[in-house]
Amino acid sequence: MEEKSLIQPTDKPIGICSDHAGYPMKMYLISLLDKKGIAYKDFGAYSMESSDYADFAHPMASAVENGECYPGIAICASGNGINMSVNKHQNIRAALCWTEELAFFARAHNNANVLTLPGLYIPLEEAHKILITFLNSSFEGGRHQRRIDKIPCGENSSK
Repeated sequence: MEEKSLIQPTDKPIGICSDHAGYPMKMYLISLLDKKGIAYKDFGAYSMESSDYADFAHPMASAVENGECYPGIAICASGNGINMSVNKHQNIRAALCWTEELAFFARAHNNANVLTLPGLYIPLEEAHKILITFLNSSFEGGRHQRRIDKIPCGENSSK
């Protein structure tokens, strides 16, 4: 079986952000992107100095929403806080993934456009595998599109 490698999913840069706790994993993933020549835009944090994930999550999510970047990667200690922050954006479907299988289904069934990782709870090598799976997986459409169409909240959502 051929081992999959990192790919540039579109002609847009990948958006990537973290807080201080996710910084080491973010820098590891950036080094992998650099080695493969994959374009990205780093929205911070830029050190391990204590920081608030929302300060980096919202600009990255906005860049994915407006088409400046695709997809996004967000990392904090557990992945939960940064995932909640990016998912406040109406057109973001961020998925917190701890395994390759979750990353596959996030793309195939949920058309996730942001991968969220728990920076302190999975090994860097696992994060690498999850990222490869996320970037190499495609949305299946069909019945899954109907379900995604029901996600938005507010006056435009399905009843």
